[in-house]
Amino acid sequence: MLPPIARLKVALNGGRPPGAHPGLPCSPDELAAAAQAAVAAGAEAVHLHPRAESGAESLAAADVGAAVAAVRRKCPATPVGVTTGLWITGGDAGARQAAVAGWAGLSPYEMPDFASVNVSEAGFTALAATLGELGIAVEAGVWSLQDAGALSIAADVPRVLVEIMGPGDDPETILARLDEVGVAGERLLHGEGARCWPIVALAGRLGLPTRIGLEDTLAGPDGAPVADNAGLVRLALNVWSRSRASAG
Repeated sequence: MLPPIARLKVALNGGRPPGAHPGLPCSPDELAAAAQAAVAAGAEAVHLHPRAESGAESLAAADVGAAVAAVRRKCPATPVGVTTGLWITGGDAGARQAAVAGWAGLSPYEMPDFASVNVSEAGFTALAATLGELGIAVEAGVWSLQDAGALSIAADVPRVLVEIMGPGDDPETILARLDEVGVAGERLLHGEGARCWPIVALAGRLGLPTRIGLEDTLAGPDGAPVADNAGLVRLALNVWSRSRASAG
């Protein structure tokens, strides 16, 4: 069972290359330290992109297990999730499916609690089924109205990530579409880049959990650079809480 998130999940690194920001964590030890600080600042769950020794994103079992175990040592009570982005295998859905199936050899301590799977990517249904067999909860990434409609074929996912990246995407319309097609599960609303902070505020107004981290933005709501993920967590909780309070 995937515990619900009341306010905020931290996204530690995303696909940013090593060195893209002084506080960007990539190695297992760096991810663990960043997660510990973010959880201390108020994050309720951790999302990360495991890396190979080269620093490149990886879905290999050894890299996933090392990253998850390192974070779990520092944050034993916090759910830990990973990406399954199709770009990591160069768009090859079969290679991604094989890589994730290889996680079956991980110990429970190394196994992520949840994994995000983007609905628009090829192989969504098969990958979601494999994750279910491994006991890993699926976070379905929804980027558009079309994604929301397509998700009706897997309406029992425990969490839906409504991910707003484009300037024309309307999050409330996407949320309404999910309701129309009968998709259950928790909604988590977040944006990236310029849409990041307005979406954090909207999530607060709607009483929905959100996400923040160096994956999503390198700056605070005033445009000033931030030092690390923990700083972003503190800023986001302030924005979310003030927006929630103003909504009554």
